[in-house]
Amino acid sequence: MSKPSTEATAHVSRKVIGLAVAGAVGGFLFGFDSSVVNGAVDAMKAQFALGEAVTGFAVAVALLGCAVGAYTAGRVADRYGRIPAMKLGAVLFLVSAVGTGLSFGVWDLIFWRLVGGLGIGLASVIAPAYISEISPRHVRGRLASLQQLAITTGIFAALLSDAVLSNSAGGAGSEFWLGIEAWRWMFIACAVPAAVYGLIAFRLPESPHFLVLNGKEDNAREVFERLIPGDDVERHIREIRESIQEDKLSSRKGSLRGKRFGLQPVVWIGIILSVLQQFVGINVIFYYSTTLWKAVGFHEKDSLTISVATSITNILVTLVAIALVDRVGRRPILLTGSIGMALSLGVMALAFSSATGSGANISLPGGWGPAALIAANVFVVSFGASWGPLVWVLLGEIFPSRIRARALGLAAAAQWIANFAVTLSFPVMAAGSLPLTYAMYAAFAAASFFFVMFKVPETNGMSLEQAETLFVPKGRNVPPLPTTAGDSH
Repeated sequence: MSKPSTEATAHVSRKVIGLAVAGAVGGFLFGFDSSVVNGAVDAMKAQFALGEAVTGFAVAVALLGCAVGAYTAGRVADRYGRIPAMKLGAVLFLVSAVGTGLSFGVWDLIFWRLVGGLGIGLASVIAPAYISEISPRHVRGRLASLQQLAITTGIFAALLSDAVLSNSAGGAGSEFWLGIEAWRWMFIACAVPAAVYGLIAFRLPESPHFLVLNGKEDNAREVFERLIPGDDVERHIREIRESIQEDKLSSRKGSLRGKRFGLQPVVWIGIILSVLQQFVGINVIFYYSTTLWKAVGFHEKDSLTISVATSITNILVTLVAIALVDRVGRRPILLTGSIGMALSLGVMALAFSSATGSGANISLPGGWGPAALIAANVFVVSFGASWGPLVWVLLGEIFPSRIRARALGLAAAAQWIANFAVTLSFPVMAAGSLPLTYAMYAAFAAASFFFVMFKVPETNGMSLEQAETLFVPKGRNVPPLPTTAGDSH
């Protein structure tokens, strides 16, 4: 089969990139809604007179909602489609933004944070699944990485809006527009991107993988003809159909179950990747960085500025990952990132072992303060250029098509539970021993290196159907899928 013309390829790329960017808007909301609490946490704590444990729970409770939303997303997406799941997520984001901003007590606030978490969980599953299923193989890594770029951009937007609102009001706890405190406006601001996400969802086509899975091949052809005019549409339909049939033969219809501790091995790989991504402690930087830098001597205004600068760094290194993922491959980038994270976290553990004082009066003597700040940013660079985007890339391409949404949902749920554990435990662990806390995160970063080394194969340049076969248990005979010259999906 002849390759499509350069003009057709460019046209296809523009359409697919547009859909991938639109799908990734859920990632923006994911990053915004999960990080906006950074600038509000101290004002919340003061207004509602919260102790450390309740403060940690108020911050982390959204993550429980994320776990439930992620687990439910797979079932919603498989039954109703990827697009209806996006619309539901947008509604949850919108309701949560207004409810949290107007909360009248801590338990009211916790409830609306939980609702927002449901929306984040849905978005964390649907975006990578949708992007992977509409992307040509030769750019799938880069397009799937848009999810992480959107997340990091959302984090930046949240921290920037926090800083602007706090500085304009004279403090996060000070009154601003309409006599409402600045920290409340931080949450209400999320209503704007939530509404945009909902409007975008009404204009996106359904995933062709979902359409074939549900016997709507004519609709899938229409989507492929819009996305890849001039390419072999029938081959793409056939590959999806063969992948579905192959999965039927291997196990019960759509089953996640297997002999490896009750789940298929590939599902465990996705779960462990997700848990390790969180157990390195990345969200401590984005949820508690303002409090952290205030604790080592920076004023609130300076701490918010540092947090914004860190989020910009995160965006820039994610762009580096997007540029390299389909050229260098998944494994080398993940392994390099693990080394960088382990070393930088080790330096942070050493820096805080030299701290004097306790609680809000902690300080780092000599050059340890700048060393901790540099190490924290090296950690963000190492994570943002590797484990941040690439875990989402792998989760979007390693699961068989019949279980992709549900398996991705289970892996994302595990990720959110791990995130909850880290977020909830950090205030208590930090009060006990910051050096030990960062040393523990460093140990998980080292463990992530060995897990990738021995358990994660390279999937670069493969179709989704071919990548799935790399994770088939040894001893099972799976014939390779036929390929033709000029394959692009």
